[in-house]
Amino acid sequence: MPEHASRRTVLALLGAGSAMALVTACGAKAEAKGNFPIRHTDAEWRRLLTPAQYHILREEGTERPFTSPLLNEHRKGTFTCAADGNPLYLSSRKYDSGTGWPSFWAPIRGAVGFSSDHALVYERTEVHCMKCGGHLGHVFDDGPPPTGQRYCMNGDAMKFVVG
Repeated sequence: MPEHASRRTVLALLGAGSAMALVTACGAKAEAKGNFPIRHTDAEWRRLLTPAQYHILREEGTERPFTSPLLNEHRKGTFTCAADGNPLYLSSRKYDSGTGWPSFWAPIRGAVGFSSDHALVYERTEVHCMKCGGHLGHVFDDGPPPTGQRYCMNGDAMKFVVG
């Protein structure tokens, strides 16, 4: 893979049908580009999103732990992508991981895609929205049954829809 290829570009090339594919890509910051169903220019994303949402979804940022109102959201409903409304996680799959970020044991099928994140000393698996390619958070193998996975998401990357 070319060194200049972004993780979002790789995910876009796979297409939405390969949502569960784990992609190994370069460690460079992902660009807000790709062949996702929902695309905007950088200027459009900046107009559509709050500064915090833009930083997380488009620049792969991370909010401070224990700051998201969604951390304490316990009603029945669906957590959606803040950028495009794509349903990501059911509230029935949310749990308190003690990490300070909203955590889930599984996403809605086909809602998210994955790539390798080399921003830290160790490799992590980054989670992206499959409609807009926005960065949501990371998934780890230290979660509860039945999957054993912990989808550690940024609350500012999501909205909650009651119901």
